[in-house]
Amino acid sequence: MVSFPVPGSSYRGPAPEFAGFRASSPVVRLPANGGGHCWIATTQDSVRVVLDDVRFSRAASYEPTAPTFPGLFQAPPGMIISLDPPAHTRLRDLVSQAFSVDRIESMRPRIQQLVTELLDQADSEALEGPVDLLGRFTFPLAIIAISDLLGVPAGDRDTFARLIREFAAVDAPELAAAAGEQLGEFMAALVFGKMAAPGDDVLSALTEARIGDDKLEVGELIGLGYTLLGAGGDSTACHLASSVLTLLGHHRDVWVRLGERPEEVPAAVEELLRWITLSTNDTTGLPRIATEDVLLFGVTIPKGDAVFVSTNSANRDETLFIDPDALDFARTDNAHLAFGYGIHRCLGAPLARIELTTAFEELTRRFPAARLAVAEEELEWQKADMNHRLVALPVDLHGKGF
Repeated sequence: MVSFPVPGSSYRGPAPEFAGFRASSPVVRLPANGGGHCWIATTQDSVRVVLDDVRFSRAASYEPTAPTFPGLFQAPPGMIISLDPPAHTRLRDLVSQAFSVDRIESMRPRIQQLVTELLDQADSEALEGPVDLLGRFTFPLAIIAISDLLGVPAGDRDTFARLIREFAAVDAPELAAAAGEQLGEFMAALVFGKMAAPGDDVLSALTEARIGDDKLEVGELIGLGYTLLGAGGDSTACHLASSVLTLLGHHRDVWVRLGERPEEVPAAVEELLRWITLSTNDTTGLPRIATEDVLLFGVTIPKGDAVFVSTNSANRDETLFIDPDALDFARTDNAHLAFGYGIHRCLGAPLARIELTTAFEELTRRFPAARLAVAEEELEWQKADMNHRLVALPVDLHGKGF
C-alpha cells in the first residue's frame, strides 16, 4: 500500500496515485513512512474546508503529543504559517498594512527594470553559447526582488544571495546548516537596522505597522523575513524555471504566440500556476491537527490526527477543471489554489504575478526562437525537501539548440 509522502511527484504533476485518491474520497487516510498515519485532503472542496476550519490547528502540530513526520520541512513555531486565529488574525492584520495594493503595484516599474537588465546580460552571454536561465535570470530576479522588498542594503546583497544559495544546498547539509545560521543573524541585523532607521521597503513598513498600541515584535519580524524569503524567493524562482522548461520543452508554439500576443500572457501565467507542481511531496508539508473529532465528507477524522492539504491535487480536480491534466492556455475559469486559500492565502501573490507576467512578456518577446540547449532528460534536479528545483536550465536564446 502506498504511504505518505507519496513518491512520484514531478514538476509536471502530482504523483499518479492522487487521481485515484480524488476518485475514492475527498479525504484519504494513508500510513506514514515514519510510522503512524495521516489524512490528506485531495480535492478543491476538501482543501478549502480544511484550510478554513479552525478545528484543524497548525499550532497544535508543535505540541509534544502531535504526530511527527521525519524528513518533511516544518516551519518554526510562531511564524505566520504556524499560527491559528486569533494569533494568526492579529499577525495577518498587522502584516497586511505593509502589503497594500498601491505598495505592491508601485514595484512594477522596478520589476520591469530588473527583467530588462538581467535579460540584457543574458543576451550578451548568449553570443558565446547557451545561457543558464536559472542561474542568470530566474534565481537573480527572485532574489533581487525579495532584496528590494526587505530593503537589503546594496553592499550586503551579494552576501545575502550567496547565503540563500548555500541554504538551499540540500546535497551539502553542513553548508546549508551554517548558511541557515548566518541567514538568521543577517535577518536579525536587518530587522534591527530597519527599526532604527526605516526606509521605503516592506520590512520597514512592517516595523512601523500598528493597530492601536499593538505592533510586531522583533522575533515576529525576523520570522516574517524568513517567510517572505521562502515564498517570494525560492518558490518564485523554482516556478518560473519550471514554467520556462514547460513551454520550451513541450509548448514552443505557445512560447512564440505569447511573444506576438502579450495580452495573452496573464492567462498563460494563471494556467501555469495551476498546472506546475511545485512541492515535492504534493502537499504544503504543513500538518494540521484535528482538535476534536471532525466529520469531513462522510469520514470522521479523530481528534489528534494530522491532516495535510494537497493543493497540487486540488489543482487537478476533475469536478472543477475540464481535462485538468492538460495545459489549456485558453482556460478562463481558473480558480486554482497555487497561492493557498482563505486566511492562509499568500499575501505576496500580487507581487509574484507581476514578476511572472513581466518575465514571460519579455522572455517571449525578445527571444521567440529560444530552445532548450539539452534534452529535458539530461536536466538535473536537486533532491529538495520542499520545491522541485532544477540545478540549471541551459537555453539557447537565439534558437541554435536542442
